[in-house]
Amino acid sequence: MTAPKGPTLTVVPHPKTPDVETDTPSSGPQVLQPSGWPMPKGYANGMAADGRLVVTGGVIGWDTQGHLAPDFVAQVRQTLSNISEILAEGGARPEHLVRLTWYVVDIEEYLVSLKELGRAYREIFGAHYPAMALVQVVRLVEKAARVEIEATAVVPR
Repeated sequence: MTAPKGPTLTVVPHPKTPDVETDTPSSGPQVLQPSGWPMPKGYANGMAADGRLVVTGGVIGWDTQGHLAPDFVAQVRQTLSNISEILAEGGARPEHLVRLTWYVVDIEEYLVSLKELGRAYREIFGAHYPAMALVQVVRLVEKAARVEIEATAVVPR
């Protein structure tokens, strides 16, 4: 019998972050990176984690008054901020994120905004990049919304 061909899997430990209550390193999500694959920029190919699951629904970028900015990047910034607040309600932090699924109405709008999006992302979530998917959709339920994001986090036990 021959060994299966294809890349092997490397588990890249996520940098340890201290647990707020115990001040000891917590075991957070681990990045899954098949050996030989190019390193992705701004996302992970896969994540592994053990703990309590915290998920969001599709979150859009409206403010506390229900208003949406007309600008795509501003909507993304508010959406990420909204996700961060939801995570906090569930006892999670951005470094616990294991997956984000982005739904955008215009992929070109996303692509031309990558630098600004990256800056906004790092300001809110830091340099933690979970597994991500980006999907272009015809429209979102809220007509003025340009982006909707679902998030999954795993809080270590």
